[in-house]
Amino acid sequence: MLLATLLTLLVVRSVVAAVTWTATPFNPASVPLAVRSPYLSTWLNQGSGTALNADWPRFWTGTILGWAGYINVDGTSYNFLGAPSVPGTNALKASQKSLTFTATQSIFVMTAGPVDLTVSFLSPVEPDDLVKQSFPFSYLTLSASPNDGKSHSVQVYTDISAEWITGDNSLTANWSTTLGSVVTHQVQLATQQPFTEISDHIQQGSAFYSTHNVSGLTYQTGQDIVVRAQFINSGVLQNTQDTNFRAVEDDWPVFAFAHNLGTINGPTSPVVISVGHARDPAIEYIIANGAIQSRSSYFWGQFSTPAAAISSFLGDYSNALTRANAFDAKVQSDAFKISAEYAAVAALSVRQAFGATEITISKNSDGSFNTSDVMMFLKEISSDGNVNTVDVIFPAWPVFLYTNPTLGKYLLLPLFEYQATGQYPNKWAVHDMGASYPKALGHNDGNDEPMPLEGKYPEKTGDQSLLTTYFDLLDQWTQFLVVESLIPANQISTDDFAGSLANQTNLAIKGIVGIKAMSEVASLVGQTQKSQNYSSIAASYVPQWQAFATSSTGKHLTLAYGNDSSWGLSYNMFADKLLQTNVFPESVYDMQTSWYSTVANEFGIPLDTRHTYTKSDWEIWTSGLVTSTSVRDLFVSSVYKYASDGESSQPLGDWYETLNGDVEGFRARPVVGGHLALLVLPGGPATVDSVSTSLAGSESSAAVTSSPPLNTAVSNGATGSRKFGW
Repeated sequence: MLLATLLTLLVVRSVVAAVTWTATPFNPASVPLAVRSPYLSTWLNQGSGTALNADWPRFWTGTILGWAGYINVDGTSYNFLGAPSVPGTNALKASQKSLTFTATQSIFVMTAGPVDLTVSFLSPVEPDDLVKQSFPFSYLTLSASPNDGKSHSVQVYTDISAEWITGDNSLTANWSTTLGSVVTHQVQLATQQPFTEISDHIQQGSAFYSTHNVSGLTYQTGQDIVVRAQFINSGVLQNTQDTNFRAVEDDWPVFAFAHNLGTINGPTSPVVISVGHARDPAIEYIIANGAIQSRSSYFWGQFSTPAAAISSFLGDYSNALTRANAFDAKVQSDAFKISAEYAAVAALSVRQAFGATEITISKNSDGSFNTSDVMMFLKEISSDGNVNTVDVIFPAWPVFLYTNPTLGKYLLLPLFEYQATGQYPNKWAVHDMGASYPKALGHNDGNDEPMPLEGKYPEKTGDQSLLTTYFDLLDQWTQFLVVESLIPANQISTDDFAGSLANQTNLAIKGIVGIKAMSEVASLVGQTQKSQNYSSIAASYVPQWQAFATSSTGKHLTLAYGNDSSWGLSYNMFADKLLQTNVFPESVYDMQTSWYSTVANEFGIPLDTRHTYTKSDWEIWTSGLVTSTSVRDLFVSSVYKYASDGESSQPLGDWYETLNGDVEGFRARPVVGGHLALLVLPGGPATVDSVSTSLAGSESSAAVTSSPPLNTAVSNGATGSRKFGW
């Protein structure tokens, strides 16, 4: 027993000892570096503590994206980024002094002998500027400062490899370097495959690596070990271009910059570099009569060439940093009103959520861009790659509601417009816009997962166009809820990995809130009779639902009607709080609050009694409906503990084990936008004055004037093919 204890202590100490730097607010499993789109998604996977120069940056899938960095100080070279090996050279390793992350930035301080190098990665979040938010570019900045009070000669170097352009390194790439006020390395596949992925990497478009053409800049392209050795040995590059186009893995071509900072005796101005991945067109989208529309990233409506867009992006760095600092401070201030732990979780979640999205426009018949036709597309990263999956938009919604509710409209429009064409054969809402991003080709065969759509687009925007334009669809889907929501059929929910189940209490909650929310929608557009009808139906369902869903002990809601030993996270009640529909009595909230603290494991409260795993997004949603601050903080602390436990080395996963903090399989998913749920509750840290819409599924097109007869086989539930809920 004593030996086991000593071994455990040694293991703990070795893990702690591996982290020699200061981490603020904590060491995440993976640090976002350049994260702006599904295809510009670069991370430092660090687990319990991996320095910036102890591993290669990686794509969200875990595949290597070559990104190397060196600093020469008085003729001695130190590696600060990536994990390159260059035979015949004597480069040392810089030591990591600190890591800080915010909502938009990851900042490392690396010590290279007598000089500290600050390495900053900024992936802007610009929710109020569609052009800037649609830029598929990110910043890397480098600034040096002596740490011994003396003067030193300093040069810095970075490169990217051709690995940024493909999921198959046996494919041939070509490249070019463009000189001007901005120097840009551009690399792409020799044979493009539009709208096609290999291992989740797009096989289309180009990677761009750019910097201003300033005094002291040199560049070079060529084999990795040759180019890196050139800088390590001499501190300068040769301004030459390798034109031997070849496979990515053939002598590993890299695209490099070196900046001579000269003799420094204090902090230097930052060297600013941009990295990005752009393509045109970006999305295939199905429109009326089966026609296919090619859609472009929004920024192409303002810039005719990549060079013009990159020049604008680089030139805006100072202002972009100011805006980023203000955004970061707002997230920190709002979330800190809950707790420091919550502020950390919220900050880690923002880039990941936005990094799954792309804002697009279409073209007019004359070929010009139609900047009034805006649609936002979201990739279901990691789980199955669908386009605009409703059960991914739903949990991610708080981050868009918090930053700019209009973005929610742009996310819903592809789904609404598609269904308005009449090509989708089912009467409920389509589950997603396409099985494989970036092909938003719909499901004209109706063979998608039959789940409805439920969203919230705040009235605070003053825009009721969705409600008026698509009221008939909303009404149709709500009628389906009236028929199906009180006694849910045997079906999957948004947590489809947990399996199907009849009579799910949480699905019924969602349906009842949806009906009530539709009464508010009807009122907003002047449909008074419908409003009153839906409101009365929702009210009549609540006592029936309570009788079905409350355990015989009266201590908790069940997972499924009639199963007293079952329970789960009733996260769909969060919508009742958010929408202020006040459907459920406060006694239900009090009951659930008391129950959750009795069933917590070391890393959180299980999703339900079928398993011991949980979902971090639903934990934070549930923390927003409990009536006790201490229970709220229990949920928040559980997610924080999991996110910072060092048990994973991949971008934040939302599905994890509550017994030991292990990740169950998901990573980098946008659903972590749900971690901002506490910031959007009315009266909360960031008040949202809104009456929101509910987009609920329906099958029946007949007018509904009363509640349907109950299914008496409550213990088994309906077994029909119609389904609702996520």
